[in-house]
Amino acid sequence: MIELKEKKIFIDGKPQLILCGEIHYYRLEKDVWQDRLNKLKAAGCNAVATYVPWICHEPREGEIDLTGRSRPELDLAGYIDLCQQNGLYFIIKPGPFIMAEMKNEGLPYWIYEKHPVIKPLGWDGKLGPTPTVDYTHPRFLEEVRNWYEAIMSIVTPRLHRSGGPIIALQLDNEVGMLDWVSNTPDLTDHAVASFIAWIKNTYNKKEQTERYAHELTPQEVRSPDESYVAALHKDLGYFMRDRFADYIRTLRGYAEQFGAVGIPFIVNIHGTGGGRGFTFPIGISQLYKSYTQAPGYLSGSDIYFGDLTMETFQDLYLINGMMDAVHTADQPLTSIEFNCGDGNFGENYGGRYDPSAADLKARMCIAQGNRLLNYYLFAGGRNYRLDERRGDGNDRIAATGERHGFAAPIDPEGNENYTYPRMAESIKTLMAQGEQLASMEEEHDSVAFGFIPDYYMTEYRYPKSAVMQSVYQNIEEFRAHGAWEIMGRAMLLGGYRFTGIDVQNKSLDPERNKAIVLPSARYMAESIQKKLVTYMHAGGTVLLYGEAPTFDMEGTPCNELLAAAGVQAVGVKRAEEGYYLSVIAKGIAAPRPEVRTHFAQLFSGENIEPIFELYGSNEISSFQQRIGQGKLIVIGNAYRCDIELFQTLLTSVGAPPKLSHDYKHHGLFLTTTKGKEGERFLHVLNLDGFEKRFGVYENKEQLFGGKEIHLGARDGLLLPINVMYGDVRVCYSTAEVKRVSDKKMTFRGGSHGFEACLQTKKQPQVGDGATVEYMDNECYQLKTEGAECVVTFA
Repeated sequence: MIELKEKKIFIDGKPQLILCGEIHYYRLEKDVWQDRLNKLKAAGCNAVATYVPWICHEPREGEIDLTGRSRPELDLAGYIDLCQQNGLYFIIKPGPFIMAEMKNEGLPYWIYEKHPVIKPLGWDGKLGPTPTVDYTHPRFLEEVRNWYEAIMSIVTPRLHRSGGPIIALQLDNEVGMLDWVSNTPDLTDHAVASFIAWIKNTYNKKEQTERYAHELTPQEVRSPDESYVAALHKDLGYFMRDRFADYIRTLRGYAEQFGAVGIPFIVNIHGTGGGRGFTFPIGISQLYKSYTQAPGYLSGSDIYFGDLTMETFQDLYLINGMMDAVHTADQPLTSIEFNCGDGNFGENYGGRYDPSAADLKARMCIAQGNRLLNYYLFAGGRNYRLDERRGDGNDRIAATGERHGFAAPIDPEGNENYTYPRMAESIKTLMAQGEQLASMEEEHDSVAFGFIPDYYMTEYRYPKSAVMQSVYQNIEEFRAHGAWEIMGRAMLLGGYRFTGIDVQNKSLDPERNKAIVLPSARYMAESIQKKLVTYMHAGGTVLLYGEAPTFDMEGTPCNELLAAAGVQAVGVKRAEEGYYLSVIAKGIAAPRPEVRTHFAQLFSGENIEPIFELYGSNEISSFQQRIGQGKLIVIGNAYRCDIELFQTLLTSVGAPPKLSHDYKHHGLFLTTTKGKEGERFLHVLNLDGFEKRFGVYENKEQLFGGKEIHLGARDGLLLPINVMYGDVRVCYSTAEVKRVSDKKMTFRGGSHGFEACLQTKKQPQVGDGATVEYMDNECYQLKTEGAECVVTFA
């Protein structure tokens, strides 16, 4: 039995941590399957995942091979059975779209040839440049139903509930991603007719007339006029969210109709790009209705960052928080494409990840409550040639050439690359405390990072519209970038532990979150502005970074937020060549040096309390103002990553960080998780390429018995506090537990040694270079100058 509840994954009543590796059976000769599974198990993984490519299994209509009669490597049934024989869970991903660099993203050619009507038209009626389809077209869904019927004949008898290894099924892959990256919304005749019907169902006749003047024609949808283009973009975005949810619901219905019940259904979220997370919430915006529409869904992130560094670490933390912000109370975080390997995707050595990359990212994700990570791609393979040649230059199943996954930890020939050992050690260390990590939750300070899904509903824009260019340019400037780079990074470096909060759709409670920090653009829905005002009247604080809103999302003047504070926005100034726009700290921010900036919004109002003013004019660019029992703080000018500033502002409203360290050069990420009976972990990452020694404090009291932590370059530690391992309690340790067995524990710390306090009825014994001293109450003090220590128990 598999259940999703309390943000955990329960298998047969017990919370589980699933660390999985993606191995594509169809890209490997059948006689090497066992070798790749051996390497997966040696790395510590407990599950396997794979796509099931429709293009391979049914290259000709009606000739479906799922048992390898046409090609041995297509024996899906045999592969799943082999994984079970190896004691591994299995996650199956049958598409119909699978991406994975496959031709047609995994769809058979005959689908397009038989049903040309499913090929989407986009803006101005132009055919889209990517091989997408109209997801909800009846002709496409009829073929998908037949595909799912065939697949479920293999899946159903191998479900966990039937004694098999399959614990989850992914529905399609990255739904809506190709539409977004190509700026080609699905505007087939079928989709446009559905959209026009959606408008009629959503608005009454008066509202429709106010928005569009008359009933839209398909031509007017595909080529909108400036007079209604903003309304159409908003409605089209909302319609597509509903449409994608309908598609996912239909796929789940097919799977369940043919017996796939009692397992979670995964919806994969796309969006990272260029090694950053700025655009990832676009995928959340597109798909959050798909995976929150009913119980039994998991959202799975695509995590494609390179090295986790001082530049990028807040991106990963924030997108995990934003995923959590829209989740239901029972949904846990998962990552179904957790990028690993060396980054050499072009096989030109243009990418070169540090061996720490997958380790540090995994540690952060697990600390934030991810219960499943699927290392993608764990093992490479080969793309065989299609039997029916297409004359497309390689005639293979994929566009990447013969070898595939050459950046993976296990290359196409089965060799380990330089990233494999560190990744394997990381996985085994996490699994050593898998029982605890499967149920622990991150502890948070009384601060949340605000998330507005509609700020990321920018996946489509009519290219001829100056109106939408202006609106989207402003939203994209302020929704991430500066706010993430400055406010988010400063908070994390300042010791804050926080999650995201969906200020658009969820209730706001000042008792739970005394402050909400929120990236803000010129445009914000009236309903959101009013909700924030209500939250402040009840005692909450809103800290805006960016541009305070003066319009709603369709460009209608709306300043509910500023009006509640008695403040007016009176203009904007930007730095120009020869004009070195600068701000001077005032009030709570003073004294601080004058700072150059490139942008400043200007404000006026009675009794307004300035935080920054422009040099030379004394115009207010940042301020704080009481609203009811709460406060509005607006940082309306771009600023530097001033850790102390944000600590001061948030502490002044009763939301101080409870966790801190004494390493003056920063570069550390710290958070804590807590489980049953007071068990806790301190998760600490060194983001820099040099060793650090520091003390960690909670509520200004030093942890770990006042002992320093030694942390190597680009290393991470999972430090136990009051954690039980069998019948041994680790009261505290400045080293992590690397391995555990009935009579042995292996600790790993920094190169300058570590200390630990163990409580046990058994006599601990250590080797040379370490000492164990009995204290009292069955407690022993362990000390060593080495980086590792094996403790045995008599």
